[in-house]
Amino acid sequence: MSGKKKGNRLNKYVPDYVVYDLETTGTSCRLDRVIELSAIKVSEGKVVSEYTSLVNPHCAIPADASRVNGITDEMVRDAPDFDAVLKDFLEFAGDMVLVGHNIGSFDMKFIYRDCEAYFGEVPGNDYVDTLTYARCRLPGLSHYRLTDLARHYGIPTEGAHRALYDCRMNQQIYERLSREPDKKNDALRHCPECGAVLVERKGRYGAFMGCQGFPSCRYTERI
Repeated sequence: MSGKKKGNRLNKYVPDYVVYDLETTGTSCRLDRVIELSAIKVSEGKVVSEYTSLVNPHCAIPADASRVNGITDEMVRDAPDFDAVLKDFLEFAGDMVLVGHNIGSFDMKFIYRDCEAYFGEVPGNDYVDTLTYARCRLPGLSHYRLTDLARHYGIPTEGAHRALYDCRMNQQIYERLSREPDKKNDALRHCPECGAVLVERKGRYGAFMGCQGFPSCRYTERI
């Protein structure tokens, strides 16, 4: 589903979804390029199909990026361009809800940017960011990286930082998070915009309640 309007950010479990992940040449959604895209389609909580492809970025992959994801220039030399991979991904996902870790402040920005550039429109799929969802379902953890959540649930992390393995890991985490008791109660307040926990912070003008999802969510309220 594509058009001029982006989908909504959800903070709940849905049984039918496509979990996806990108590997890129760096962390800038303005300057860097996608070098791998993987996705897993899930129906009624069960994996039904997978999609994965390397991408030729037509630029050298920085050594720092290769050290993280293990993808080299040689590996992507004969890979398809991202417009073809992105088209395949959009067809694979259809109008299903997209799920991913930290996608609200990272992956979706690449998807929107390149869809606009290649196709003149953006996908209207609603999406769930499991980083925000985990903060809501497991408040109090010291870290919420994908590998931290995997270790919390005893899910193996070997192969992390390659897109398809991260999708497989995140799919298991999302299902596990959905079975956690809902922590929303009077003692634990949640952001009305993204659902993350509100925490007390101190600012220039005194104390205030701020979203734990900062900086992707900047909701605040006075105390």
